[in-house]
Amino acid sequence: MAAAKKAVLGPLVGAVDQGTSSTRFLVFNSKTAELLSHHQVEIKQEFPREGWVEQDPKEILMSVYECIEKTCEKLEQLNIDISNIKAIGVSNQRETTVVWDKITGEPLYNAVVWLDLRTQSTVDNLSKRIPGNNFLKSKTGLPLSTYFSAVKVRWLLDNVKEVQRAVEEDRALFGTIDSWLIWCLTGGTNGGVHCTDVTNASRTMLFNIHSLEWDKELCEFFEIPMKILPNVRSSSEIYGLMNLKVNCKAGALEGVPISGCLGDQSAALVGQMCFRDGQAKNTYGTGCFLLCNTGRKCVFSEHGLLTTVAYKLGRDKPVYYALEGSVAIAGAVIRWLRDNLGIINSSDEIEKLAKEVGTSYGCYFVPAFSGLYAPYWEPSARGIICGLTQFTNKCHIAFAALEAVCFQTREILDAMNRDCGIPLSHLQVDGGMTNNKILMQLQADILYIPVVKPSMPETTALGAAMAAGAAEGVGVWSLEPEDLSAVTVERFEPQINAEESEIRFSTWKKAVMKSMGWVTAESSESSDPSIFCSLPLGFFIMSSMIMFIGARYISGQL
Repeated sequence: MAAAKKAVLGPLVGAVDQGTSSTRFLVFNSKTAELLSHHQVEIKQEFPREGWVEQDPKEILMSVYECIEKTCEKLEQLNIDISNIKAIGVSNQRETTVVWDKITGEPLYNAVVWLDLRTQSTVDNLSKRIPGNNFLKSKTGLPLSTYFSAVKVRWLLDNVKEVQRAVEEDRALFGTIDSWLIWCLTGGTNGGVHCTDVTNASRTMLFNIHSLEWDKELCEFFEIPMKILPNVRSSSEIYGLMNLKVNCKAGALEGVPISGCLGDQSAALVGQMCFRDGQAKNTYGTGCFLLCNTGRKCVFSEHGLLTTVAYKLGRDKPVYYALEGSVAIAGAVIRWLRDNLGIINSSDEIEKLAKEVGTSYGCYFVPAFSGLYAPYWEPSARGIICGLTQFTNKCHIAFAALEAVCFQTREILDAMNRDCGIPLSHLQVDGGMTNNKILMQLQADILYIPVVKPSMPETTALGAAMAAGAAEGVGVWSLEPEDLSAVTVERFEPQINAEESEIRFSTWKKAVMKSMGWVTAESSESSDPSIFCSLPLGFFIMSSMIMFIGARYISGQL
């Protein structure tokens, strides 16, 4: 079997897929897009205060080394020569912000994750001095929000002395996760390349999506020195060569070009072959992100969506844009049920629990842990579970959590249909959560259109590999759509009637309204969340039941 595999292999391309929850390294056959091997490592998230989300940049980097090493070992066991790997692409969680010391190579603070809410007061202060209603959106396609990198950098400059000193002494470099990884993988303090691509740059609020350059006026508005910013490159070109100073099999890829870089959602758009105007995909990861290719023109949303750079597949190639609907919490709600409530031991168990009941029994879950993103952009919202009765159990909550992902997708799909004017006839999906068949069927039912899943759901990594393999000077991958026309799909058709779908969705909307306005600046500063965070959900359910029974007793019903 190994010999037969080796006989049909062409040039190989690797992809680092660094997400919010995990890191992976995957290797593909560039001629068939077949996934040959991969390795995955889960990444810790730290929550030092309410609303704060951080990760250790060095842990992220070491996870990349580990994934490359383990994947190389697996390829050797399959009798596949790793010297056939001709290029490496990088796909990454976007907006997550790192500032590091270019002399020592050490991070100056933890990575501030895209989900982080600590910058709300920064956003409030900046909003008071925006020079005109359309200043930010006209240049960046983005609203002023805690989501994007500029306000995270501003917070670091205002609050972390090590960052302040490093900037003053010209030692500081800023980047999103792609920049940090590429700098380290190409040598770090020994000639590392400080760059990013247009898709990641477009998520910082410092980048002009029309000129495709860092914008001096934006940098002045946020008071961020341009000298710390990475060079902006296309999504498909040779940035540098692998130059690792670590004692592991990852060093076997020394000298291999890193030639593809895309933010994870753009990478998935490429991996799904959405190269034509109007094609769209939805990725189910930590968050949920629906992107629709709008071609070579910027389309500005009137319904709460973002305008972003989709890709630029070569220095001399045109830039393509997309409309995006961003949902903060999708797979993260499953991790929350596992890590915070302990009602499941592994993420896979959620499907089993949901299958046991087949309905939420009137229970609705709005996981607005980081406020609400598209289409509301409401930072005051917080997560709620409503519709609880004495009959409700963990299976119903599990089902409601899956439904929440689908309802949020419905909201952004409706907004996209209104902006584009042509409703989608089906939804292309990808990401780790698409392995959950109950989720996919729920999604088809709630959207009331078919959901189409590729046979190989790792389209984010595939997109990064495609960009890397197609780069000038590498040239081992063709980006013609017909090259992957044989890729099979799994299709989920709606199994409920349209009226039931609408009733469930309208009830969800009522729950969303109740989730808003929970946080004010005063309450978030004065309260001690640790008191409540330490209490199990069972405490709140039991308290609710006691109050419910007590109220009925007082009213004479018991």
